[in-house]
Amino acid sequence: MKRRTFLSSTALASLGVLFTRSGFASSSERNTIKQPSSPIKKPVVVSTWIHGMDANKAAWSLLKANKSALDAVEQGVRVTESDATNRSVGLGGNPDRDGNVTLDACIMNHESECGAVACLQNIENPISVARKVMEGTPHVMIVGKGAEEFAYEKGFPKKNLLTDEAKTAWEKWKATEELKKPEINHENHDTIGMLAIDEDGNLSGACTTSGWAYKLPGRVGDSPIIGAGLFVDNEIGAACATGMGEAVIRIAGSHTVVELMRQGKTPNEACKLAVERIIAKHKDLKGLQVGFLALNKNGEAGGYSTYAGFNYAYTDNAKAELIDAGYEMEW
Repeated sequence: MKRRTFLSSTALASLGVLFTRSGFASSSERNTIKQPSSPIKKPVVVSTWIHGMDANKAAWSLLKANKSALDAVEQGVRVTESDATNRSVGLGGNPDRDGNVTLDACIMNHESECGAVACLQNIENPISVARKVMEGTPHVMIVGKGAEEFAYEKGFPKKNLLTDEAKTAWEKWKATEELKKPEINHENHDTIGMLAIDEDGNLSGACTTSGWAYKLPGRVGDSPIIGAGLFVDNEIGAACATGMGEAVIRIAGSHTVVELMRQGKTPNEACKLAVERIIAKHKDLKGLQVGFLALNKNGEAGGYSTYAGFNYAYTDNAKAELIDAGYEMEW
């Protein structure tokens, strides 16, 4: 081999090693997280907030019967959507400024197929409409009147979602509101996001909400937005968000968490780094509660929030419990 050819090939080989060590790894290395020496934990289901405990029960009944993660997350969050005592999801949710309950939801499976609805009225279970969008149309998201008409076409019944309790609270707010500002839910029990891994090792997720109480009509938060309120990558993991949707959208929150897991971060670490990014991007942190929940391909879960108080429901073959997530700040 000529000296020039030898030096050139050697340099290229060295450069290839450098790229690999610097993070320019092969496709297979980029798209998988390190597998544990112990068996992968499955099935597992996690969901946001205390209302996730009941939602998890419904999801777990399917997972333990060897049903898909997709079926589990849909049926799980439907429990919360149909709970009239829950003021931030589905039936009984707080209305917008004009007294209309508008719902947002999305769902995503292990094949990266997804569906969403936004600003949907008069339909109790928007998550199931979102699944119909995913499986029965070439679209990802349908909104407003179009989403409502689509739901009726698919056989969903029309239902008044504004309960007497929610209406009374809205009327009180209207009478005393200051500068017509939407009300921040200081308890932050808004939204339900659910993630699951089934016996086949496949991931799916769902997210559904009635949104910010007394919001401006037409406002849509992060919950129906793929990559913001929810993201699933079956090679890596899944994540969902809760809290101030505008803040989550600004950093493509759930996608950010999954990409951090791709880089080798644990679910807890990934959620924490996403929270730190939100804090860094906002000058005013007053009332800015955001929580992230993540589940990786190994069946490991974690969560983290800007302020104290965020918790999540966790269920596997050994236990069902409510876990307090880590956080950056006290209220």
